[in-house]
Amino acid sequence: MTLKIYLSGEIHTDWREQIVAGAKGLDVSFASPVTDHAASDDCGVAILGAEPNKYWHDHKGAMVNAIRTRKSISEADVVVVRFGDKYKQWNAAFDAGYAAALGKSIIVLSPPEHQHALKEVHAAALAVTETPAQVVAVLRYVLTGTLPA
Repeated sequence: MTLKIYLSGEIHTDWREQIVAGAKGLDVSFASPVTDHAASDDCGVAILGAEPNKYWHDHKGAMVNAIRTRKSISEADVVVVRFGDKYKQWNAAFDAGYAAALGKSIIVLSPPEHQHALKEVHAAALAVTETPAQVVAVLRYVLTGTLPA
């Protein structure tokens, strides 16, 4: 059983690489948003033309990025949503809501101090984890029935 996994959320740490490395040997494929922050922010104006107003600059980028995000989430079996320590990831909360509306299995990856702020997102998730290793352990269990050693 191949699982298609979308890795959503925070782009400032290596959590994605940790999950991909930990999942070696599992029957999984991964997709993610563009994680080059500058490219993600500026894709709309770089492709469609400059905007003097920052709102429209951001709006163009969000719309172009949404093409990739919507396709990836709709094709995913599991959506892993990471909420990091440093920045508020409103886009990650939106992705979690979109995934929930599509009936996708959601794994949240967040620090324990975010429990209260993310209680609604956590309520929609099938697993709430604190480390990339726990995400990998959930995936391994789902695919093989094997518990961590």
